[in-house]
Amino acid sequence: MTTFATRKIAATCALLGLATVAITAAPKQANAYYPYGYGYGYGYAYAPPLAYYAPPPYYAPRAWIPGHWRYGYWVPGHWS
Repeated sequence: MTTFATRKIAATCALLGLATVAITAAPKQANAYYPYGYGYGYGYAYAPPLAYYAPPPYYAPRAWIPGHWRYGYWVPGHWS
């Protein structure tokens, strides 16, 4: 084969590979257990997902406490 034909084939393969990656990585709905909604099952039976993980609780912002004396001892600065 000539170098021109080789480069043409390589460019075509690279283009097809990039198109495949783009299609695979395209955003889509993430139903982890059942592709038709919440849970999994067949038309006559329904079961919830195997585990439900609640969102993490709200974490209040932490404040920096400067160094101070407490009960006669020096406490270096720390986060609350």
